[in-house]
Amino acid sequence: MNKRYHELIQIVPDFPAPGILFRDITPLLKEAAAFRQVIDDMTTPFNNKQVDAVVAIEARGYILGAPVALELQAGFVPVRKEGKLPRKTAKVEYSLEYGSATIEMHQDALQPHQRV
Repeated sequence: MNKRYHELIQIVPDFPAPGILFRDITPLLKEAAAFRQVIDDMTTPFNNKQVDAVVAIEARGYILGAPVALELQAGFVPVRKEGKLPRKTAKVEYSLEYGSATIEMHQDALQPHQRV
């Protein structure tokens, strides 16, 4: 398995705040073979399993989560920043290196029996 894509992820120091090392995936995304390899590596462990939905957090999560969902023939459930979804949501707050955030998804996006 070729893991060359790790070399394409650039580290940007002090972004978005001093002391944070931001990992920029845009150089990886512009390399079709590397992007394909990432999606293949993410889907391979689930190829023989029934996956009903892939859940991903905006924004980088959408870039990777949507093609993973398509490869697995599964639905895609977006998780967004607080206040961005139009219907009833479930939310969770979490801590980051530089603060905290709240994310939400629609309450009816998943059912208890689904494999996610």
